[in-house]
Amino acid sequence: MVVASMVIPKYTDPKTIYTPKKIQTDMLSDHGVNLTYMQAWRVKEKALEFLRGHPADSYSRLPSYLYILEKTYPGTVVNLKKTEDVFFLYAFVVLSTSIKGWEYCRPVVVVDGTFLKSAYKGIMLTASTMDAAGSILPLTYAIVDSENDAAWNWFFEQYKDVYGEKPNMCIISDRNESILKATSTVYTGRPHYACMWLIWINVRSKFRKGYLKISKLYFATTRSYTIDEFNERMSKNEEIDVCVKAYLYDIGYHRWSRVRASTDHIHTVLYGAERFIVYLQNKRCSCGQFHLDELPCPHALAALRHRDESYENYYYPYYMRESLLKTYETPVDPLPDESKWNVPQHVAEEVVKPPTGKRQPWRP
Repeated sequence: MVVASMVIPKYTDPKTIYTPKKIQTDMLSDHGVNLTYMQAWRVKEKALEFLRGHPADSYSRLPSYLYILEKTYPGTVVNLKKTEDVFFLYAFVVLSTSIKGWEYCRPVVVVDGTFLKSAYKGIMLTASTMDAAGSILPLTYAIVDSENDAAWNWFFEQYKDVYGEKPNMCIISDRNESILKATSTVYTGRPHYACMWLIWINVRSKFRKGYLKISKLYFATTRSYTIDEFNERMSKNEEIDVCVKAYLYDIGYHRWSRVRASTDHIHTVLYGAERFIVYLQNKRCSCGQFHLDELPCPHALAALRHRDESYENYYYPYYMRESLLKTYETPVDPLPDESKWNVPQHVAEEVVKPPTGKRQPWRP
């Protein structure tokens, strides 16, 4: 306890990274005290407990915290689910600013899960989208016991209750089977795609010998705008490692490549020795870029200049400056200090026990 009190100042800044190894080094050099790694790790845990409280106590404060979230940000949606024995099971949070911002963002939802590094086991599930500038807008987060069928299904049910469905909406994730099951149940008929970056991580781990050669080619393949371009690059992937092509085929080309099959306002545009057909009314070009990116490609811009027509009418609204401003027009002010919370007694006294799955105390 004495040693823990000596290192408390090191942790007052949440951004500080002060490891047990560093505690060992400092205690030996400054005080001549030789600590084992486990002793140093327990010193760190005691210091953090002094500053932040015991992890188990934080669960009892969850109802008050969620109540204050709703009161501070009107329109915010929270949901706390417990077992019959009032042990914590799930928590779901959507800030009102995200709900309003989603209205002005493209209909793409990226979901993922990550392990919690805390005293109690658990998983954080998240859903995000992209704003008009291409930056990430968090939509919601949830804490669950694990990435199982029940947890993901509950997550998507809560998400749909808040956000509903958008026209042309799609969901992107890794190849987690529980996600695939949940989306097919909750969002029946909505397309589900695989994240090209997560696929690449799997490719890199499975085909370590050739991944350096494949890297640039793989990302070029995912970004192909035409079928011919896609097939040419896939053939080059096959030349490097035939197993890579087979692996990507098994995932399903339609899940990770943006290539899709392609009147009035038709224009032929010459670009060097190539010829491109632009369909302004349908917002398409034979290069594939206009339709897939939902932004005028260079060939469409050339056709618009020829017609002396403004290109602004051919941008999808999700890319407009007005959409970006609308996305963030509602500020997110900091929560008041806990000492100033005004919480009803029945909320403050609600019992929430910590989850049953706790990390072993001897494992840092």
